[in-house]
Amino acid sequence: MSRKLCLAQDVEADELLTEDHFATLLGMLLDQQYPMEHAFRGPKKIADRMGGFDIHRIAEADTKEFEDLCATPPAIHRYGRSMARRAQELARYIIENYDAKTENLWKTDKPDGNEVLRRLKALPGFGEQKAKIFLSLLGKQRGVQPPGWREAAGAYGDEGSRRSVADVTDAESLAQVREFKKQAKAAAKQG
Repeated sequence: MSRKLCLAQDVEADELLTEDHFATLLGMLLDQQYPMEHAFRGPKKIADRMGGFDIHRIAEADTKEFEDLCATPPAIHRYGRSMARRAQELARYIIENYDAKTENLWKTDKPDGNEVLRRLKALPGFGEQKAKIFLSLLGKQRGVQPPGWREAAGAYGDEGSRRSVADVTDAESLAQVREFKKQAKAAAKQG
């Protein structure tokens, strides 16, 4: 059930996200205080500037040089330098804890949905909400469906919902997710 991702709304960036689990995880990290599709284009920008996308090269890069690479316009994020540091932290964490294989987050010891969620929440830069959204993305678009994944993902795991990046499969669904978020913000202001 794994499908071609359409998160960056850019063919080449989406190909990288589809082919490389760390690229997808990094895009999710960047998806904060920045338009979603631009966040998910970040890994492709890094790949273009580094001559390829490699978790080891990201982790081992000189911090200042990597910050410059990520902050150079068009930057990977509106906070390019701080997100560059977070990207390196995330890469190092995956290397140290999951043998540099992002998919080991959901494969090692055949975890259930709650365990995958716990592992995601332990990642640098991932809180409860981001972890639930990524778990939902795995289940809905990558075919990663450990027992209990929908329950662990909460409302983000609801079938047919349009509440997060996990539900974006094309330009139309992106617009629907944006509308949902707009309405949720308006309701929160009134509440």
